[in-house]
Amino acid sequence: MIARPLNLSTRLRPEPRSYDVLFYVNVALLAFYFVLFGSRFVVSPGLGVGFALPEVPGANADPRPTTHVISVVNAGQIFVGDGLRSMEQLQEWLTTQATTERRQTGRMPVLLVRSSAEVPAAILARIVGMAHGAGFQVTLAAEDPVRTGGGS
Repeated sequence: MIARPLNLSTRLRPEPRSYDVLFYVNVALLAFYFVLFGSRFVVSPGLGVGFALPEVPGANADPRPTTHVISVVNAGQIFVGDGLRSMEQLQEWLTTQATTERRQTGRMPVLLVRSSAEVPAAILARIVGMAHGAGFQVTLAAEDPVRTGGGS
């Protein structure tokens, strides 16, 4: 008696011999709950049903794969495939790359200019003008700004 001072096991009611109606009601309610909330009509907040990105008519009518890529940063640095260039060096690089591409493939070269929002529009306009003058078709791409802090 010292190990079991309250003697609770004698005060419990005996185990049922068979499952009663309440057991089946509980099982049925659990099954109904999972069927109902597992359906595609009930979703958690923030999830869209049948979500699809918007399409622009004619967006894929004339896709142009880029042949050359440059990256422009706010500090006035221009990065090409083989290193850093200044504006004057970029003009020479664009001219040689355009003539080489036309000579090798016979197609008009396409230049992708990647830049962030901090790059002044005057610099981008100057680069696009130089590229058109060298014989490039130009595609502009905006990049997300780099977060320097430990943000969310």
